[in-house]
Amino acid sequence: MSAGQPNTLQEAVTAAERLVEEAGRDRRSPWLELEQIAERLPLAVDRAMGESGLWAPELAARAIRQAQGDPLEAAQLIRAHRSTLPRLGRGLPVSTDELRVTRRISSAFRNPPGGQVLGRTLDYVGRLLDLLPEDEGRSRVSGSTAAGGANGHDHSGHQHLHEQPRQQARQGSEEHTHGLGTPVSAPAASVERTPANLLSVLRGMDVVRPVGAAADPAPYDVTRTPARSDAPRSAWLQTMARADTGSLMHMWYGNSLRSGGHEIPGEVRHGTLSLSVPHPYTGQPVAVTRVRVSEVQTFHSVARAGELARTLDVGYGLCLGHNDRKAISMAGLDLLLVHHEPDSAIHREVLFTLDGMDSTGYARHLKLPHHAEFRSLVERARAVTAVRNGAIEDGDKE
Repeated sequence: MSAGQPNTLQEAVTAAERLVEEAGRDRRSPWLELEQIAERLPLAVDRAMGESGLWAPELAARAIRQAQGDPLEAAQLIRAHRSTLPRLGRGLPVSTDELRVTRRISSAFRNPPGGQVLGRTLDYVGRLLDLLPEDEGRSRVSGSTAAGGANGHDHSGHQHLHEQPRQQARQGSEEHTHGLGTPVSAPAASVERTPANLLSVLRGMDVVRPVGAAADPAPYDVTRTPARSDAPRSAWLQTMARADTGSLMHMWYGNSLRSGGHEIPGEVRHGTLSLSVPHPYTGQPVAVTRVRVSEVQTFHSVARAGELARTLDVGYGLCLGHNDRKAISMAGLDLLLVHHEPDSAIHREVLFTLDGMDSTGYARHLKLPHHAEFRSLVERARAVTAVRNGAIEDGDKE
């Protein structure tokens, strides 16, 4: 081995790790602050927290920086850290009726009770790459007016309008929210911040399938007990809440078991929930934090064998952070799962193949040495080739 090269596997691993650290130090750009990551990349932070199952924005920002922006690696770092933390208590059950919404839309109702709140979203605009000059972008962030105008600028020869001034956009709302079919400047009092779930409205109309017998009294904690193929509904809901977002969407969207038509989200909500724990001495609930969650209740009319579809079935999705796509996919898969017997193929796929840590761990495993295994494959192939060639030679002699 030439001079300067590592002569042991451990030295090679250490050198590879050092190269990553040196690459991070040698950048010409300034150090990436945690506050910058949390404020400028909020969806990445939310995804890392959701897939790790830990609400910790600062730790998620650290993990994203350490993982160089890889969301799966960041989630794995957080989950590994989570396994070292002591369990100090158990939170009290909380109803999502207490969700203080910053976004609430309904595809089923034009004017749902409590109003519609778009919140901060790009769902209804074109997907155009923002070619705003960097200097102008910095000026807009700092609050000053760029030379190109207050609201518009030129993007490679075409002019278009950007967001309105911040004060105007936030008029009458807390977080740039407004109701569908109402002026942007509608007063905040016209929109309920803790609207009741639309499911209660549909139950009052007697068009939703009644809730079955309580067969899952205690939540199944997949972080403490390995999931089994016949696990209850709480297990697969928790598994999907921590699943890789892309894998979850693929399984829901591409599943051949989906019936004709499509489900309709009755409600897509995003907001904050207050979490409480019992006081160790008095036993009274004590609020300890507020977390942001995305919640979806989706509806579909699925006919059972030998009967007509007379009522609506409900699928449910809830995940940490702002992740509408994940919550919608989760609710859609929940609709499928409740129509299949436990231990069916789709249950096993959900419980055992959606976890991003498992799939990336297997991919990382394949990069480790498999010299002996590969040598055995080569020797077997050579032996088969030798036998076949010998048989051909014997046939030629005959």
